[in-house]
Amino acid sequence: MVARMANSVHAMHSAQWRVALESFDQDLVRRAVAAKTRRAYAIDSSQFATWASGRGLEPASVGVRDLRRYLAALAENGNASSTIARKLAVLRGLLRVQTELGSRSENPAELLSSPKRPQRLPRVLKPDEVATLLDRIPATTPLELRDRALFELAYSSGLRAEELVSLDAESIDFDRECVRVEGKGSKTRLVPVGEHARRALEHYLERGRPALDVAGQRALLLSKSGRRLSTSDVRRRLRIWSRQAASRAPALIDAHPHALRHSFATHLLEGGADLRSIQELLGHATISTTQVYTRVESRRLRAAYVRAHPRA
Repeated sequence: MVARMANSVHAMHSAQWRVALESFDQDLVRRAVAAKTRRAYAIDSSQFATWASGRGLEPASVGVRDLRRYLAALAENGNASSTIARKLAVLRGLLRVQTELGSRSENPAELLSSPKRPQRLPRVLKPDEVATLLDRIPATTPLELRDRALFELAYSSGLRAEELVSLDAESIDFDRECVRVEGKGSKTRLVPVGEHARRALEHYLERGRPALDVAGQRALLLSKSGRRLSTSDVRRRLRIWSRQAASRAPALIDAHPHALRHSFATHLLEGGADLRSIQELLGHATISTTQVYTRVESRRLRAAYVRAHPRA
């Protein structure tokens, strides 16, 4: 699918740009970059190729000033700094591949600094808010049993929506009380599954999934038509349950699946788990990605200090 999309988009570019874009995509394949990320990179790199082609620039002739003009145009068109930073990162990769292939002597994108991104802290639910959400999901019909298992597992193990929908029935190891997860970059990790999630999964596998599995699917989480759930299904179902639970916990309005992942990490940190362990559980490649949760915890501690200290 990625290749078909790339070919249709690349067809509008010169032969040199088509080769450059294809070489970049092949490099991403070698690096085991996820298909979803490759699609996003293909769009970003192709957009730059279109912009450069309109100005008579080929991959070998793009310079620092050209890149600055492109980034300035992105900003003028209202792109957020985070979007511009992402597109610059893609251009670094695109032109890096050109230098490695010998088509260029240097990578001008390396000379540019990424725009500073706003420090947005992840949305975190309180433990009692998570409990309100999960406990409000009944466990009667096959779809209710599935949703209860789905969101209990999301919070219990801190999984991304993409990771949840990619699980197969055999991904759950009840004997070892863990789930085998294939994360970003096709990296596999084992994550513990808590008691509430194990119980919800057992009920779903016994009474819910058999009613949904009309075609012998391997997927753990099935739709009412028996297909593997999509990430949009996960978002839609959580929106339904969070709105129902919001009457008791207003913060739950339109909760996003990633809020359960953020809450998982923050609650572990508050409970005394060390950052390295949380990094492994989340499947973060670097500790710097996980350190955002220390800022969440610092904000909470600051608020507690202001409330409690007599001379705060």
